[in-house]
Amino acid sequence: MSTEKVKGPASYFPSIEKTYGRPIDDWQQLVRSHYPAKHMELVDMLKRDHGMGHGHANALVAHTLSSDKQPARS
Repeated sequence: MSTEKVKGPASYFPSIEKTYGRPIDDWQQLVRSHYPAKHMELVDMLKRDHGMGHGHANALVAHTLSSDKQPARS
């Protein structure tokens, strides 16, 4: 049985769930509830309001925006 190593932003998901005690789906819904917003506004919200580290917040926002095909706003 071969298991492919998860790459990119999703590779942070197990650590995010363990560290912050909520499933990724919850975090993604939270990010989506703040649309439309700029990438860094979403990252800053997660850091400020939920105590998330920058790397975790950035990975979560990048993956969510990408999967939702939200246009990047600068």
